[in-house]
Amino acid sequence: MVLVGWRCVFHDLKTIQICFVRNGHRLRGKAPGVARTLKQRLEEINYKDPVLSQKIDIGFKPPKSPQMKELYKQLGAVRSSKGLEKLARTGELLIPLDEVKKDWKTTVGPQQIKKVAEHYGVYETLFGDAYFTPCVMVDIHYKNADGCCFPVHRGNVIKPNEASVVPEVSYEAKPDTLWTLILTNPDGHFTSDDAEYVHWFVGNIPGNEISKGEVIWDYLQPFPARGTGYQRFIFVLYKQEQKMDYSQLKQQLPCLQLQKRTFKTLDFYRKHQHDLTPAGLAFFQSDWDSTLTDFYHNTLQMKEPVFEYDFTEPYISPQRWFPLRKPFNVYMDKYRDPKDVIKGYLLKKLKKTHPFKKPEPPPLYPNAFRLDDDIPSWLKTEIKKDRLGWGRINDV
Repeated sequence: MVLVGWRCVFHDLKTIQICFVRNGHRLRGKAPGVARTLKQRLEEINYKDPVLSQKIDIGFKPPKSPQMKELYKQLGAVRSSKGLEKLARTGELLIPLDEVKKDWKTTVGPQQIKKVAEHYGVYETLFGDAYFTPCVMVDIHYKNADGCCFPVHRGNVIKPNEASVVPEVSYEAKPDTLWTLILTNPDGHFTSDDAEYVHWFVGNIPGNEISKGEVIWDYLQPFPARGTGYQRFIFVLYKQEQKMDYSQLKQQLPCLQLQKRTFKTLDFYRKHQHDLTPAGLAFFQSDWDSTLTDFYHNTLQMKEPVFEYDFTEPYISPQRWFPLRKPFNVYMDKYRDPKDVIKGYLLKKLKKTHPFKKPEPPPLYPNAFRLDDDIPSWLKTEIKKDRLGWGRINDV
């Protein structure tokens, strides 16, 4: 006997099964009060050990700026100032951008750069479970021969032809300190997914004089392959505790062999973590442009790689008689050879084409012509599309 609603089904004296029976359907499983909710199951699936998932700070601790209190006071005064509000409303308020940028660097700038880097996955890609707060602000600009300047901020797009020359790098540092600057691309390695290409490596930089540093790898412009989309190019500035010996990494310049430019930031930092501390960060994005074809052929002396996404074949359900709520011709085309479909549209188009006469101009109001009532609905739709110039026949 089967009842509608909750009931106990006695299979034997030892087994009791709870089931829900309604409208002839029996849903087996635990009762809603006993079974776990969707939220509980998702928390169990996405659970992460708080100890293992804890991030490690490998950078300098940013000093608390005494200007923050003054900044909040100024913000309060500005918001309550009627004179500034009037100047802003009339378009007469002038803001000194240099002073604003200077205040931003010493107040909220490092934390905002850190948030943007986390958003783009910079720390996770380069340092794994570690991160750092960029305490040293690095200003990087690409200048071309025509006088155009392309600054590197945090994730802005710079084309390969705009970054073809060595950039100008500046930062504040004492002359008796040593620094290391590395430009790396973690997204464009051709043979290894977890490896990088180092595009620039300058070590033992005295103060902020990049030209006096030791060039380990000379500058190589970005060369993202066609079809790979945007790639990240990351500048990391390290502060040295002492003079470093990079003789094992140093290559013969100019280095144009990509295999010799294979690099891993995490392995490099683990080896020198007692002598190097990351302090500055800047990065940009770049994708393929037409100038890279010549760069691959003449500079790298290699065939230009082109990547394409291989789409899987679409699933087509087994054919059946009289499909409901589906256009007849479109449904039948799914089960035909695509070449035959294109051939049919091409022949239909060639029937209206004359080798020596211009094609007839389309009517001003194509759908104003009446169609016979005995024409099937799918054919009416096809005729309307043909008149309006819609559909595949115009793409053949």
